Amino acid sequence: MGGVIPTADLWHHYGRTRHATDRTVPAHFFWSWGQDSGPGAEVLGDITGRSVGDLGAGAARHAAHLAVHHQPARITAVDASPAQHAMADDLYRHLASRLRLVRSDVTRHLHAVADTYDVLYSVFGAVDFVEPRKLLPAAASALRPGGRLVFSTLAHHIDGEPAHPDVQPTEIGARTPDGAAATMHRWVLQEQVWTKLLDEAGFTRISAETLPGGAGPRAADTLLMTAFRTGQPAE
Repeated sequence: MGGVIPTADLWHHYGRTRHATDRTVPAHFFWSWGQDSGPGAEVLGDITGRSVGDLGAGAARHAAHLAVHHQPARITAVDASPAQHAMADDLYRHLASRLRLVRSDVTRHLHAVADTYDVLYSVFGAVDFVEPRKLLPAAASALRPGGRLVFSTLAHHIDGEPAHPDVQPTEIGARTPDGAAATMHRWVLQEQVWTKLLDEAGFTRISAETLPGGAGPRAADTLLMTAFRTGQPAE
């Protein structure tokens, strides 16, 4: 494999087959790795009239579901990948009255919008692929006091190896737009590690739930984390 290539769009090929065949707004919202079971959007709380952010939104399918089937004031789907942003725009630009698509480094975006969001979430998104000691404090700063962060992440590696007991990334395979082999970092961490990171970043009321994976060679359990920014919500 090649080395980590920070400037290449390593998400160029991801989701292209589905993009060509499925242009619908999903009827359901799932947190699980298999995207077929478990709790749904209710984990976010009541988002009616709220400002919501999807961190590492990809093609923005989860965000589109919330925009159509719930009543947020606005949901902002943030992704750094040019290819993913382009797919999201192609699929869901017609939802612009409620869905905003932003192509940006997620941490940079969060630092630019302090005290803006009521809810932030990541479904195997930016929380998995951005250094958590940078991302989580940025998420806390972007939330209003009392705001909620929810994310789903791998409870263990896809090959069955346990999650890391410290803040250590795993290198996983990827491809550049021209098909060359590369690697990227993914953070697969134990529950107590995530809990410590969230606490250090300014979150409280931290909870975790493990969602069991299904059958199959790439099945995996999901770790679903919920936390709240310290402070009381404004009246």
